[in-house]
Amino acid sequence: MKSRLYLETSVPSYLTSRPSRDLIVAGHQELTREWWDTRRELFQIYISQLVLDEASAGDPDAARSRLQVLNDLPLLSITPQVVELTSAILSSGRIPRKAASDATHIATAAVHGIEFLVTWNCTHIANASIAKALASVCREHGCEFPVICTPEALMGGIGHVEGPNRR
Repeated sequence: MKSRLYLETSVPSYLTSRPSRDLIVAGHQELTREWWDTRRELFQIYISQLVLDEASAGDPDAARSRLQVLNDLPLLSITPQVVELTSAILSSGRIPRKAASDATHIATAAVHGIEFLVTWNCTHIANASIAKALASVCREHGCEFPVICTPEALMGGIGHVEGPNRR
């Protein structure tokens, strides 16, 4: 059975955007394309209406490209429990209210029992310094905190052995 993965909006944004001149962004774009081409089939991928709303914003041509890659992915509902957990995450003070959509992405994945939340948003979502507190908030609401990571962290394969002493 495939692991369940919630795809946050930054991933399709990096996947479909024009190559950046910024070396770090360009590296993230390339890693995202490689993950999409070689690893996404290992996961059962989900999005939410929030992802579609965010992907629809901005330049119409860019939005069309983002929405095209999201087209066939199943939607997770923004349920009353998601709204309640989002509120609790924001009340914890670990994510600022101006980033409520980031809290909603986390709450959606947690409420629906998603194993992985994949994002390039390392300010409020893939941020190890706030993950412990957010995991506690999720547990208090009867939800398991998803593993939050970038596409790069999911590049290893089953049976793949790394390290200088492994061959």
